[in-house]
Amino acid sequence: MRNIFSGILSLFLTISFAQNNNSELVDSIIDQYRKNPKESIPLVKEKIANLDSKDAYLTARYKSYLAVLYRDSGLFTDSKELSNEVINSTKDSIILGSSFNNLGAVNRKLGAYEEALDNYIKALAIYDHLNFKPEQATVNNNIGLVYSYLGANKKAIEYHLKAKESFESLDNKKGISEVYNNIAIVYANDGDLEKSLDYFKYSLQIEESLNDIKGIAESQNNVGAVFYYLQEIDSALVYFNKSAALERRLKNFPGVADSYNNIAQTLIETNRVNESKVYIDSAYYYSEKYNLATGLESALYNYSSYFEEKNDNKKALQYYKELTKFRDSLVSVETASKVAEIDVKYQTEKKEKEILAQRAEIAEQELDISEKKSQMLGLGILAVVLGLLGFLFYNQQKLKNRQLQKENELKDALLKIETQNKLQEQRLRISRDLHDNIGAQLTFIISSLDNLKYGFKLPDKLSNKLSSISSFTSSTIQELRDTIWAMNKNDISFEDLKVRLSNFIEKADKVKDTVVFDFKLSKALPDQLSFTSVKGMNIYRIIQEAVNNALKYSEASKIKVSVDKTKDELLFSVNDNGKGFDIEKTDLGNGLNNMKKRAEEIKGVLDIKSKTSEGTEILLRFQY
Repeated sequence: MRNIFSGILSLFLTISFAQNNNSELVDSIIDQYRKNPKESIPLVKEKIANLDSKDAYLTARYKSYLAVLYRDSGLFTDSKELSNEVINSTKDSIILGSSFNNLGAVNRKLGAYEEALDNYIKALAIYDHLNFKPEQATVNNNIGLVYSYLGANKKAIEYHLKAKESFESLDNKKGISEVYNNIAIVYANDGDLEKSLDYFKYSLQIEESLNDIKGIAESQNNVGAVFYYLQEIDSALVYFNKSAALERRLKNFPGVADSYNNIAQTLIETNRVNESKVYIDSAYYYSEKYNLATGLESALYNYSSYFEEKNDNKKALQYYKELTKFRDSLVSVETASKVAEIDVKYQTEKKEKEILAQRAEIAEQELDISEKKSQMLGLGILAVVLGLLGFLFYNQQKLKNRQLQKENELKDALLKIETQNKLQEQRLRISRDLHDNIGAQLTFIISSLDNLKYGFKLPDKLSNKLSSISSFTSSTIQELRDTIWAMNKNDISFEDLKVRLSNFIEKADKVKDTVVFDFKLSKALPDQLSFTSVKGMNIYRIIQEAVNNALKYSEASKIKVSVDKTKDELLFSVNDNGKGFDIEKTDLGNGLNNMKKRAEEIKGVLDIKSKTSEGTEILLRFQY
């Protein structure tokens, strides 16, 4: 649902064009910007093209202004590139402050919250130094918003209250409106929807008193989102449609895309499926055109829901796969960027080490030359004195070389530790994102389904379908928790794995009371045994899949899970006394094939033995 977690808080730049003689053109550009930023872009471009190439200050001023127009027109990539160009080309504090602030707003729209926070903090440092009160208040408000996206609600409130105090002292109604909007977001994140609705309405009232069309549109969308979560669907649709109409009037097509996604989702969930298709199509078109990650994600989700309701399961699955692939690509791009950053630092350290080694080699060569010269200077006492000096110099150089070598070894050790820490921080951050975002969304789905089942008298068929979806979602949450468990660790001890397996078997035993479980560990297993997080997770998944297959298909009365070892191999086995199957005549499904692939990934072997009426044994073995 758009904008309840993505309020637009832009720093409205008051750009001084004192050095511009053509003040009428500047006034017309600013007036046009207030009406429609997209139509202002060619005017500013033309002005930049006509500027004196030697006037670097005025050129930077206009370019920083153009970057803001790009951002408010949804051209985020262009805005980001131009702001970076301005930052690299000027030392003017005012221009740098506005450019860093614009970068923060763009990165926030693109979902790069940590980068946005860094940009905003740099902007705030400049405005603190200049003692620019309105700009300080606005950036404090923006920082609070980013903290709320990152789930740090206490920090978010801290910065919002700083901004509110400053805006009230300045009697800045627009700023107060934005603070109310952002405090409402924090309450929404905490689940207090009634307070969130009150603050969004306060913000809307101020925007209406200011007649700020853009602010009114965003506030209407936020109010609609809260009504949606409160299940007041008619009110939600009224506000979403109002917001979409104003965004169309402004030609702010990214905003139109978000509003259409909200309307489509609401229509689908209220059984008005046929009406939703045109909104999804438009939302997807604008999101793809303006590179809106959140808009594309919502549109793909809505397509999947639409075709599921239309009983076109093939297309529903197709769009769900595209949605999953899209989400994975976002995580992969961010992770690759972090790893590249660490690798660049490592390569820099490596170059420094090579330079030090070359210096040491040159020093040794100089020492050899010095020794040869000393041997040629003469005989007797003079030769002894010179030789002694050479010897002392040689020992000193050797000491320096040893010191350089130790410094290199220390740098290598520190670099290795830093690289490991960076990668671990990345894993932890991703696992937190999975837990806080996807986990919370899945939990909300389960709660919503339960409310539907117990709050309304539903037909049996629909109630059963909701129960099935709730059960599937609960299973998905458990799978997510298992993944987070592995991601949070560099190494998984055997003790951790044993506890995880024991909990899983205990749950399976409760679900299937007709099956007797036996979990045995050999006494010959090593006391200290650990696996990498990847290996530990694959072992757990293989055993989990084997047990689930036995429960689903074998009709067994007894399932035995055991762990043993030979001289150099660990053995994990799952045995059942069920009906078995003929391996030669049975087409192995995705489950067994996935188990084999997991075994190959950890350089292990998966053996499957089964006979009709005699049961099945699945054995995983690998060296440790």
